[in-house]
Amino acid sequence: MFASEHPRVLVVDDESQLRRTLRTSLRTRGFAVEEAADAGEAMEVIAKDAFDLALLDVNLPMVSGVELCRQIRALGLQMAIVMVSVRDAEKDIVQALEAGADDYIIKPFRLSELTARCHAVLRRVLPATENNETSISAGDLELDLRLRSLRKSGQVVRLTPTEFSLLTLLMRNPGVSMTHAKLLRAVWGPEYGQELEYLRSYIRLLRKKIEVDPAQPKYLVTEPGVGYRFCSPSVRDTPADSSQL
Repeated sequence: MFASEHPRVLVVDDESQLRRTLRTSLRTRGFAVEEAADAGEAMEVIAKDAFDLALLDVNLPMVSGVELCRQIRALGLQMAIVMVSVRDAEKDIVQALEAGADDYIIKPFRLSELTARCHAVLRRVLPATENNETSISAGDLELDLRLRSLRKSGQVVRLTPTEFSLLTLLMRNPGVSMTHAKLLRAVWGPEYGQELEYLRSYIRLLRKKIEVDPAQPKYLVTEPGVGYRFCSPSVRDTPADSSQL
């Protein structure tokens, strides 16, 4: 459920002209938009209002967009986050994803592309309750699909919207080898399929949160050259090189 009738978006960028352009364009496409020029102003706005999505420029003054992303995630908010940047190096994308971003779009971009990315990310925030399914359990993991929460041995584990969507997809298909392309398209959207750094980053983050030993994963198993597989305690055909990314 969105924070209001229209998805609420916070645009954080120190370029006033770009903020105005994004505000106008997103509003004509059904979004409710607020602005902030830097991280401090963004945190003040977030403290006063609820948002469904934040568009964060990486190169903010004083506090970077990546650090702002970490600060937002530390609050435990289920807000979706899309990073916007001129940087296109894989290390920059991975750094943003591992800070908790759900997507990364490179400037310059078409407004139609940005809108499509926003809609794709927001779909991950909505509760997923297919076939009246309310929870999935495996070993010491319990995924609540209505509350979008995870418990491990009874303790709450905080997940970002994308982490939750990826883990849900894998847990719904125990023992099934899922290709990189299928996982990317199912979680990020149909226009994805080649962004392996996205998938590797999130698998690495999920392993840190749910595995006893992330270097020797028992749940999130790598299928070399193919993709990944969720291995429940009843499925014990894990290959020896399951930790390979």
